[in-house]
Amino acid sequence: MPAAHENVTKEIVIERLKTVNGPDFTGNIVDLGLVSEIFIADAKVFFSITVPAARAQEMEPLRAAAERVVKAIPGVAGAVVALTAEKKGGGMEAPVPQRPAQRPAPPAAPARPMPQAPASHSQGKRGVPGIEAIIAVASGKGGVGKSTTAVNIALGLAANGLRVGVLDADIYGPSMPRLLNIRGRPQTVDGKILKPMQNYGLKVMSMGFLVDEETPMIWRGPMVMSALTQMLREVEWGPLDVLVVDMPPGTGDAQLTMAQQVPLAGAVIVSTPQDLALIDARKGLNMFRKVDVPLLGIVENMSYFLAPDTGKRYDIFGHGGARREAERLGVTFLGEVPLEMGIRESSDAGTPVVVSKPDSAEAKIYRDIAAKVWHRVNEERGAAEAAVPSIVFE
Repeated sequence: MPAAHENVTKEIVIERLKTVNGPDFTGNIVDLGLVSEIFIADAKVFFSITVPAARAQEMEPLRAAAERVVKAIPGVAGAVVALTAEKKGGGMEAPVPQRPAQRPAPPAAPARPMPQAPASHSQGKRGVPGIEAIIAVASGKGGVGKSTTAVNIALGLAANGLRVGVLDADIYGPSMPRLLNIRGRPQTVDGKILKPMQNYGLKVMSMGFLVDEETPMIWRGPMVMSALTQMLREVEWGPLDVLVVDMPPGTGDAQLTMAQQVPLAGAVIVSTPQDLALIDARKGLNMFRKVDVPLLGIVENMSYFLAPDTGKRYDIFGHGGARREAERLGVTFLGEVPLEMGIRESSDAGTPVVVSKPDSAEAKIYRDIAAKVWHRVNEERGAAEAAVPSIVFE
């Protein structure tokens, strides 16, 4: 019997996509020229749909409909469909408020981390004893691979010789128990302080350890902040060089309050190449700038696709958008991660690529990104110390 993916062709996919109406029910998305090049690998179908940037949110049902009809094709094992916007008029031309002391991107960092950063001295924010630096990994929207990026950066930092913890701040959709293959409930010290869970050399705390995965989290803002505060400050983290915080997706009140109250050494923004994701990423950048949190840089996830059979590169969702945006804003571009099914599958299986395939090209990408992140933390720390005036008594 032939393999399932041999039965799936671009022609079949195109015919099915012709059943999906275009915006405002004018024609179909194929005849309107909105569908990108279609790529099929291992029975999975990849393509993007071009829509007006200003109407991105209302176009989500169109994207979902296209994904649904493709997944229904016999032999298709999965589909990755993204919305993208044309560069011209895509909303990227508007200037972005610059952080006053923002410096241009530094030269490439060395492969190994810099010396340990000193403890946080964020103004008006109480530090966490034993933790030298706290880094937020954030995104302006969901679905860009933020948590997978966060966990592999954390493992990259550990592989580079640092003592690392991970705080899963996504109260509504905690993913660290699954990504790091950790089960069970944390123990307590004297019935008050929680002991973090551990795997792969990381200390981890997540709401997913405290409630069942299927339990819906219907919490108000103050309850969310109370839970986050407890997971940050009422946990026996011990000495850590860095705590990586996997932030909730988006830029709502919970994210802003977290950025205001936690002494963050800096933030990493995760985006995908297409314009719409970059517009959302800019919201994340601006949120951290409002509360004067240093921007450590941007990671472009799902940057390109390498065909598993030929090794040929395909820029299905566009390419280089995050790098160009980083350069335009004077923010460090930390690196690009390919759209590699193995990265997602290994993460879903609880064996992230940095530990399951440490010698792979993908693992090296994450280790290099982690080294650049730590380099930027030290750079920001040095700048903050230099900015503090010294008082001389004569």
